[in-house]
Amino acid sequence: MSGMSIALLSGVLMSVQGVFNTEVTRQTSLWVSSAFVQFTALLACLAAWIFTDRSSFLAIGHVEPKYMLLSGVAGALITITVVKSMEALGPARAAMLIVLAQLAAAYLIELMGWFGVEKQPFLWRRVIGLGIMAVGVVLFKW
Repeated sequence: MSGMSIALLSGVLMSVQGVFNTEVTRQTSLWVSSAFVQFTALLACLAAWIFTDRSSFLAIGHVEPKYMLLSGVAGALITITVVKSMEALGPARAAMLIVLAQLAAAYLIELMGWFGVEKQPFLWRRVIGLGIMAVGVVLFKW
């Protein structure tokens, strides 16, 4: 599967998951829903590991820098913020703002070379692209 296909599938899955999580939260609570999401993700990953990978879990202790291990905390925060934004804005508006924020943050990370990412040059066309996307969000809202 090409990178583009995987990215498109990821976007679809994120939107569907956000809608599902929001509904589960309505019927339970934010924390029950979020814990369940993370627990079922753990089970899915363990099943995939058993059937495909089988590399040592001890390798996680060698990850450097150690702050990279906070990605699970980020995942929990993502679940919570997606649910709250979809509750407040609806799936389409929330998804547009989430994608805009992702793109802006990713570009800033590349520009600054943060977190070990190869530093990229500033390009006006990318900033203009972000601006056009922001205008699209505003147009979609009204």
